[in-house]
Amino acid sequence: MKAKCSNCGAEHVLKDAEIARHTKVQFRCSKCGKPTVVEVKLKPDATIVMSPLPLFARTGAEGAGSGLGFPDAELALPAGVTASISVVEGPDKGLLRKLEKASVILGRQGADISLNDPEVSRHHCLLEVKETYMNLKDLDSTNGTFFEDERVRAAMLQDGGEFKIGTSLIRVILRKA
Repeated sequence: MKAKCSNCGAEHVLKDAEIARHTKVQFRCSKCGKPTVVEVKLKPDATIVMSPLPLFARTGAEGAGSGLGFPDAELALPAGVTASISVVEGPDKGLLRKLEKASVILGRQGADISLNDPEVSRHHCLLEVKETYMNLKDLDSTNGTFFEDERVRAAMLQDGGEFKIGTSLIRVILRKA
């Protein structure tokens, strides 16, 4: 991150890895010697990197699921599990959809579950139902998938977990009988 001294205007480069956990950082100017406080702002396109990517997040990985050439696209839900999604905010607010299979794609057009949100990509993200959680995977969407206010490539969601795609906030409902 680049920052300017508030006293003399000298430019400094601060190491992102060292400042990423803070909302404000103070540094001493190498030119005038006076302290400067700067606010650290995450870029809206900042991506949380999971390394190595979990198996479910790898394109073409066995067990990844989806209608995009993955082998388990039509697998049934795990025994005794019911899963649904509910749109909490956005153009489809109030929409409740029960998931009929273990892997579903959310998107704007041609997806298993279509949303009327212009900020959502055609094939935006994949939800994969497991016994006690759901895997969420972004499908290289234009505007990203957000979990806990961070852009993510993949996340694990528990019952009641929420994520955002486009302007839509979506809650997962997962029950085990």
